[in-house]
Amino acid sequence: MGTVNKIRVREEVDLLKQEFEQLCSAGKVSSEIRVLVNSLLVVVELILSIFLEKTTRKGNKNSSIPSSQTEKDETATKHCTTTGKGKQVNGRVGNTRVKESVTTAQVEVCDICGMVLDSVACQGHERRTKIDIVFEKVVEHIDAEIKQCPNCEATVKGRFPEDMPGKLQYGNGLKAFAIHLVISQMVALNRVQKQIAAMIGSVISEASLLKFVLRLYQSLEAWESRAIDRLLQAPSLHVDETSFRVEGKNHWIHVYSSGETTLKVLHRKRGKEAIEGLNIIPRYGGVIIHDCWASYLSYDHCGHGLCGSHLLRELTFVVDSNQYRWARNLKAVLQQTCRTVAQRPEKCLTEREYANLQKRYRNILTRGSKELPKIPPKPQGKRGRIAKSDAHNLWERLQKHEAAVLLFAKEPHVPFTNNRAERDLRMAKVKQKISGCFRRKQYAQAYCRISSYLQTMASQGINPLVAIQLALAGTLPDAEE
Repeated sequence: MGTVNKIRVREEVDLLKQEFEQLCSAGKVSSEIRVLVNSLLVVVELILSIFLEKTTRKGNKNSSIPSSQTEKDETATKHCTTTGKGKQVNGRVGNTRVKESVTTAQVEVCDICGMVLDSVACQGHERRTKIDIVFEKVVEHIDAEIKQCPNCEATVKGRFPEDMPGKLQYGNGLKAFAIHLVISQMVALNRVQKQIAAMIGSVISEASLLKFVLRLYQSLEAWESRAIDRLLQAPSLHVDETSFRVEGKNHWIHVYSSGETTLKVLHRKRGKEAIEGLNIIPRYGGVIIHDCWASYLSYDHCGHGLCGSHLLRELTFVVDSNQYRWARNLKAVLQQTCRTVAQRPEKCLTEREYANLQKRYRNILTRGSKELPKIPPKPQGKRGRIAKSDAHNLWERLQKHEAAVLLFAKEPHVPFTNNRAERDLRMAKVKQKISGCFRRKQYAQAYCRISSYLQTMASQGINPLVAIQLALAGTLPDAEE
């Protein structure tokens, strides 16, 4: 049955319906038989719609299944470019010393005739450059003098710097490098130990590495509070969530992104209980961009914008499975409007253009209601919901949330997709795939806060090593705002 021609099956069903209607028009079918056969045809259309959806393979092009769980797309490599994405990162690192020299390769004799060229003037230079790294271990000893006062015979000792409270400590440069490996590069603690041992000749315990992480986590508490304040003032807010294994149980990372600020917070739950506990959306008055999750839609005090990427993938699946014209037409309208808005300097349509868009949108859905199979009435005494196809559920959602679907064309600060939030969560899935899970909740919370800080600094073009050292020193980049 998996090789059934979908178009041919629909044509056969339509042909049977036409033949039956002809028989009814000719008076060859009684009224009782007509009612019975029409009810059966409604059930057949509904079963056929659901069957075609079940036999249509889902991938990253027509569903939310990630590309890592689908077959390799050979066509994707044809359009790949080597141009880097994201904001240019400032290359200056606070604990790096650059030693640069220029040497001139002189021309003394001619390679052809052997003539001496010492007195000939130089016409120009051709430069070649070599960049290398020389690792240098910096060890600083502080010897505090100990003296005895001849007057009161008290023993007096010199004062050590504030950043040297114990017998042995590590500098912020080394701590920043270790934290960068653990959090940003997601290197295992054992491998971080070996890397640092190869550089400084001594092994740092895993407990010390985790203390570095916790110290940065605690120093970023004030930054997180300021980040929440900035998000609450943003006109639009990208929100999303993803599962995360902590202490052998399923937790959820909730992300809130806007502008150059990214905030990821860990919570045990996913839905409204978590949203209320984090207390960001309940205090937010702008527009939240999401993927039509019901928990977000329950908040009426703020605006809503639905992710266009999710809708396009769902429409693609409906076209692949049932070949509905309304889905194909609506997909084309959304794509065309997105391109038009992106090319406009004001990033929105005019009032007249938006009214025409609404008219086209509603006309397509009206015609789509005639293509979709009718839902039979619910029998009396039966519990639960009537089975509907994915196409019917999508049609109802598009009709109910028309304003949220088209908001990107009306408000310039509302984007078409929620890709920003999904990109911010992507590395958390990579971290879970590498580590499996976090054994303690405190370290999972530390990962969320530190990675949020580093992603925010990266969007501002600040080197991650510099950002970590500034946070450890207590001089955050946004502390002067």
